[in-house]
Amino acid sequence: MDLITTTSQLANVCDRLAIHSVVTVDTEFLRETTYYPLLCVIQLASPEDAVVIDALAEGIDLKPFFDLMANESVLKVFHAARQDIEIIWHRANIVPHPVFDTQVAAMVLGYGDSIAYDALVERITGHRPDKTHRFTDWSRRPLTDDQATYALADVTYLRDVFAALDADLKKRGRNDWVSEEMEILTSPKTYDFHPERAWERLKTRVRKPKELAILMEVAAWRESEAQSRDVPRSRILKDDAIGDIATHAPSTPEKLANLRSLPKGFDRSKWGQEIVAAVQRGLARDPQTLPKLEKPRGSSNGSATVELLKVLLRMTSERHGVASKVIATVDDLEQIAISDEADVAAMRGWRRELFGDSALALKQGQLSLAIEKGRVVRVERSG
Repeated sequence: MDLITTTSQLANVCDRLAIHSVVTVDTEFLRETTYYPLLCVIQLASPEDAVVIDALAEGIDLKPFFDLMANESVLKVFHAARQDIEIIWHRANIVPHPVFDTQVAAMVLGYGDSIAYDALVERITGHRPDKTHRFTDWSRRPLTDDQATYALADVTYLRDVFAALDADLKKRGRNDWVSEEMEILTSPKTYDFHPERAWERLKTRVRKPKELAILMEVAAWRESEAQSRDVPRSRILKDDAIGDIATHAPSTPEKLANLRSLPKGFDRSKWGQEIVAAVQRGLARDPQTLPKLEKPRGSSNGSATVELLKVLLRMTSERHGVASKVIATVDDLEQIAISDEADVAAMRGWRRELFGDSALALKQGQLSLAIEKGRVVRVERSG
């Protein structure tokens, strides 16, 4: 087994790997105490090679690895690629392309929602990967032989998993379905999180334009602060506290002091002053410049429609052997319940053929659901 610790070793191995059309990739990183993930270990494998790269080795330049990730002639295979790609984007300002995500492919092929790597390996190869070092500290040096062996298994098994999924996709004619997902996964917009867009990641629901404006300003402030200090967002301010601030709009330190979600004395700190300033900026924003708030979805008719759409989604998922999560999200269903013109993934491309058109037919009374011999079945209605 090769443990790569120098730039020249890395350049040589990346040259060898670049000859192949497919390379499997994985990374080990830490992000518990930082905003940006700390890249510790990189694993790469081709049909002939399998290597572990010590990304923290003194003096190592990872440019040969990043060049390989940007090589359009080599398909990079990951499992649950998003965080791996995020790290590469942060370190080298590139998004690997082309890529293949085995977790997405597995969902398209009916292995369930977001299947874990070890479960997928076991189902496809019959081998049960060793989980001993799953929670190891990958930043500690020197790396042990056991750690390196564990890390290597992540990309060697991945070769077999990719081969099986790729063959199944071709057999079922679903390669294009995965390709659509890969376009999103390899778009720089997916990883380029500017502070002004930070509010989009919050699950906090706001009902008034004023609340949304404050939410946007405070979330942007927290994002900038977390980035500049390189600490997790929650170390600056927790999500529920941002929601609390948006709802109560504390425009003075005294009002900020009344919020239970903030630590005692927070209002008198530098951060407290900056949050008050962010609230004031939010209150001063022109409501016309804000994104449109979603309409409330609490009506009984809307809720009933969503529940029926959930049943149809489950039926579609089982019938076609595709994970329901990859066809439509609950948010998609809620949007479809509100509007026939909903701008959601479930109403585009293969998803529309599989589910979206049927969802509209159900809404418009052209399709019914009935119970027959203990099973829910579709009933087409004419007129």
